Amino acid sequence: MDSLTQIVLGAAVGETILGRKIGNKAILWGAIAGTIPDLDVMVKLFTNDIVTANEMHRGFSHSIIFCVLFAPLFGWLLSKLYKKQKATWKDWTKLMFWGLFTHPILDAFTTWGTQLFWPLNYKVSFKNIFVIDPLYTIPFLFFLVVAMCYKRDNPKRKKFNLLGIYISSGYMLITLLLKWYTYGVFKKSLDNQDITYAEIQTKPSALNTILWNANIETKDAYLIGNYSLFDKDKNIEFSEFKKNYHLLNDLEEEKIIKRLIKLTQGWYTLQQADDNNLYFNDLRFGLMGIKPNTEKFVFRYKLSRNQNGKLIANQENSNPKDIAPLLKELWNRIWGKESI
Repeated sequence: MDSLTQIVLGAAVGETILGRKIGNKAILWGAIAGTIPDLDVMVKLFTNDIVTANEMHRGFSHSIIFCVLFAPLFGWLLSKLYKKQKATWKDWTKLMFWGLFTHPILDAFTTWGTQLFWPLNYKVSFKNIFVIDPLYTIPFLFFLVVAMCYKRDNPKRKKFNLLGIYISSGYMLITLLLKWYTYGVFKKSLDNQDITYAEIQTKPSALNTILWNANIETKDAYLIGNYSLFDKDKNIEFSEFKKNYHLLNDLEEEKIIKRLIKLTQGWYTLQQADDNNLYFNDLRFGLMGIKPNTEKFVFRYKLSRNQNGKLIANQENSNPKDIAPLLKELWNRIWGKESI
């Protein structure tokens, strides 16, 4: 999830565990604990290889092992920093562990996937919530701020903090139910159209859980479709994207290609670029747009040779000018097909 959400979750956890003893310091250090796992993005400052940075994100720092190893260390440091507080080393360790651990647990519900069981090469990803979801974060943040307005021994402080946790957890449960329901809609539409497929992956579109997206693997292509809970017509129109794996030719054994295939968990297509190079498209995060004729993917790597002849992959960034039109397009599509 986004940094603000992780801060709010960590702060609420800190308040739950130690708020009555140390007040807002529990919220502060819970918030800090909630952001620590995402410091793995700092890798980008030390390497020009974006693939390496993407590989390491949500790796070791998001694992159970990391939480178990570093919570006692952080707890010991805080117990030395706040010697006059009632909290013991065990108290601080408990706060830091749950602040660290709830971070990857929350991330596991998103699309990217989290190596919770690192070093095992397995990513936990339920794909039922987008990395930024205002309906999850705003109520959570509101009740946390309200709780902070009361003194630490006031029962209303605990009440409001727990209320925020219950509401956010309840919303998360609803997203799982919506995923189950929309999966059935996609499956039925595929069956009605006599489309033979190997696998379906569904996920919510950006910033909401009303408009859902499906990636469908067929023999030679991937199909992508969208369904809004406000759509009156459940007959979904799918856009086809050829796998084009033949474009790799002799590049299939290149190390960077194997790394990209592993990173995308096999959900990728290839596309010919204008300069005779190739685009490697990561399907997991969908397209830069909602309309059926959209062709550019959110995560796309351009494959080319450097001066030394080594095959490299450069991630193409989106143009900030495209964001506003995309958000308008998304907003319209959320309310149903007729809005587009």
